[in-house]
Amino acid sequence: MALSKRVGIDLGTANTLVYLAGEGIVLNEPTVVAVTAEENRVVAVGKEAKEMLGRTPGNIVAMRPLRDGVIADYTITEAMLSYFIDKAAGRSLFFKPEVMICIPSGVTQVERRAVLDATMAAGARVAYLIEEPLAAAIGAKIPIAQPAGHMIVDIGGGSTESAVISLGGVVVHHSVRVGGNKIDEAIAAYCKKKFNLLVGERTAEEIKIQMGNALIDEKKVSDQKKMEIRGRDSITGLPRTIELNEGQVNEAIMPVLLDIISAVKGVMEQTPPELASDIIDKGVVMSGGTSLLTNLDKLMTKVTGVPCHVAEDALLCVVRGTGVALENIELYKRSIAKK
Repeated sequence: MALSKRVGIDLGTANTLVYLAGEGIVLNEPTVVAVTAEENRVVAVGKEAKEMLGRTPGNIVAMRPLRDGVIADYTITEAMLSYFIDKAAGRSLFFKPEVMICIPSGVTQVERRAVLDATMAAGARVAYLIEEPLAAAIGAKIPIAQPAGHMIVDIGGGSTESAVISLGGVVVHHSVRVGGNKIDEAIAAYCKKKFNLLVGERTAEEIKIQMGNALIDEKKVSDQKKMEIRGRDSITGLPRTIELNEGQVNEAIMPVLLDIISAVKGVMEQTPPELASDIIDKGVVMSGGTSLLTNLDKLMTKVTGVPCHVAEDALLCVVRGTGVALENIELYKRSIAKK
């Protein structure tokens, strides 16, 4: 039993993180795969493939096999999982690893089955599934076994999961397929509409990281960050440079942020009163990469009226929680699906 390795995977739309039992987090790579157009053969995975996004020749396609938190391309996801499992646990003919994968709480049975099947096909001996909000709560060190309400909001690249957890299980949850990628798309659409400038998804992501701000102080317009953006003019077709400031980026991303917050409000509205009073006391914990957007916690506190704060190491909460659940499977047995 000890010879078989145990691997926890946070299979995200934007990044995939891998946890090896006994060692901790061993891998953190973008969820991007580059394949040849003819044979569908995998050329590169992770960081190497991300470098190729929007820059590939005709015979190679760089793509994200997950969309909105679920598998969009089964074969390529399987190849990618196989690559990550081999890289983390090494390939052994006799001792296949036990693998636990994280899934959004709102997925259908068919989508669940697809993840289990892809994991088994990628070389796992046993495959477990754990819901993302639960893993995020465990990773954020929330004492989920207590008979008290804890609210976690996990905002990733493809989806936002908000859930109220009590007695080790999810009481109310709501999942919307809106996350960091939709913010990137909103920035690209804004540049096109306002400046007739076409920018790629990597540029849009760069703008979000450098200048994304959920709360702008209108009085301090002069203090706003500015950034030069290069892209292609949609009218002349020639390369062009424009200057964007924080206020414009805020205007572009605000509709997406309000969608995320309305998902959180939806869960609050369905929460039983006893648990709602616990949440007001403890506040809402935010995890996931997109929760690191400047001032998003302050905007959420302002709109919902409930104190919100970002968990420590927000990006790693889910994978850490998956690892903890994997190392203590008996404790979390009720909340885990197995194949």
